[in-house]
Amino acid sequence: MEKAENAYRILVVEDDAAIGRVLQLELEHEGYRVELARDGLSGLERALKEPDLVILDLMLPRMDGMEVCKRVRAKSRVPIIMLTAKDRVPDRVAGLDMGADDYLTKPFSTDELLARVRARLRDKEPAVNVITYRDLIMDRDRHEVSRAGTPIALTAKEYALLEYLLLHRNKVHSRDELFNGVWGSDFLGDSNLIDVYIRYLRGKIDEGFDDKLITTVRGVGYTIKD
Repeated sequence: MEKAENAYRILVVEDDAAIGRVLQLELEHEGYRVELARDGLSGLERALKEPDLVILDLMLPRMDGMEVCKRVRAKSRVPIIMLTAKDRVPDRVAGLDMGADDYLTKPFSTDELLARVRARLRDKEPAVNVITYRDLIMDRDRHEVSRAGTPIALTAKEYALLEYLLLHRNKVHSRDELFNGVWGSDFLGDSNLIDVYIRYLRGKIDEGFDDKLITTVRGVGYTIKD
């Protein structure tokens, strides 16, 4: 059984009080528990107490983020997302070589950061091989979907979009969130592509059924609700 999002504990190590506060509010709005550290030494101490994920600034007082990352990685496999104003390739490579799992340069999109947080936390979850929702069954080992006993043929992206919505039920997702979560932040495309794929998906899993699975929340996005 996957861990509920509101059970995850995230450590933010950021010396800029304004940025740290924004990150705390955004993460808490998503249901995460958040701890803040304002310097490298206190960040290291808290990171070694095994939070579920660490968001780590590179430029920190008392100990820089590279050193924090190196020392944490020597003792722990906790996911680390590094934040920095340095956007040169050698700097990104150095951060990843020190053991960071992901890297974002400032200024960054909050939606993109949240998508990367979700992606790293999904890596920690035990595999859920069969997802059952009402009369729909998704077999993740066989990559098969059926509804009311009838097999449904989905393309790879339709399948990935449905899987994302099923794994994050009861949360309304913006188009940007779905785009980043399914296509990835590096994909060059338009988030309006989500509308097209939602229409494709509805035509396959909802058409002909009175009980519609995908819900549109006007002005916000899409969700699957229990």
